[in-house]
Amino acid sequence: MAGLLQHACGCALRMRPVAQMANALSRALTRFNDQPYLLIGLSTVMWGGNVVAGRLAVGQISPMAITCLRWFIVCAIFGVTLRSRIAAEWPLIAPHWRRLAILGASGFTLFNALFYMAAQHTTAVNMAVLQGTFPALVLLGMALVFKAPVSLLQALGILVTFCGVAIIACHGDLATLTSLTFNRGDLLLLVGTVIFAAYTIALRDRPKASAIVIFAALAASAFVTSIPFLAVEAALGHSYLPTPKGLLVLSFIAIGPSLLGQIFFIRGIELIGPSRTGIFYNLVPVFGALFAVAILGEEFHPYHALAFALVLGGIWLSERAPATPRIAAASSGSAAR
Repeated sequence: MAGLLQHACGCALRMRPVAQMANALSRALTRFNDQPYLLIGLSTVMWGGNVVAGRLAVGQISPMAITCLRWFIVCAIFGVTLRSRIAAEWPLIAPHWRRLAILGASGFTLFNALFYMAAQHTTAVNMAVLQGTFPALVLLGMALVFKAPVSLLQALGILVTFCGVAIIACHGDLATLTSLTFNRGDLLLLVGTVIFAAYTIALRDRPKASAIVIFAALAASAFVTSIPFLAVEAALGHSYLPTPKGLLVLSFIAIGPSLLGQIFFIRGIELIGPSRTGIFYNLVPVFGALFAVAILGEEFHPYHALAFALVLGGIWLSERAPATPRIAAASSGSAAR
């Protein structure tokens, strides 16, 4: 009996470091989950990487195959890891299933479809500039829908970040911006950007389920609604099976930009609201350009550094504006859930 007790005590002593490590990891994850700027920053890093991944995917996997399969992979991961949690929180999201279905279909599927369609008819410069309007659209939408006041610093911050995006778009040659012409591809992208801005604003008043379960519902909607787009692509003869390189690109897009990037973005909106989150979106083309230099071997120019400084400066200016009581209260309530 004494030997058995000694053995049990020895096991307990050996297990103590494991328990301590588990507790430390849990505390670290809790602190990480409450760092909105880190979470949103990581989202923009991943979405910037998605720009490079999109280039690497050309000829390796068709566009709508990426759109559909990325959400299939996310749904498969959630099906394995979140079944019990989704079942437990289903009563919270079931009354809102139509709204969540629309959000997933518009913010994920329709936006990507319009983005790919626009890319067939317009230039990279136009696409970058038009996407640079996203923070202003979110701020305007918040003012119209929720009567959120817009401060001078917020407006100035958005203007400065837009200048950074414009410099990236025109590769430092501002004369390029004066010769921009707009076509139907630009209209498609502008519509897509408005849709994604509306999606971001709508996330402010999401159901009271956890962010991860909300995102699982959005991903399921995105997968289902992307199937018809894939079917049309296949019917037109534009779809093809992914190559081994295409599978690697797809894996990154599914795990990084589609899964982690979206979860972090949704949590960021919970913590600081859509208006303050939206301005960080202009980091995406900057990170995309930097990753193109690092991964694709494109040349680094002084305008890259200037654009990065302008975007960061614009974010800093916008963050100097005090949060409105309405948004602050909503954010603190979301963080408590």
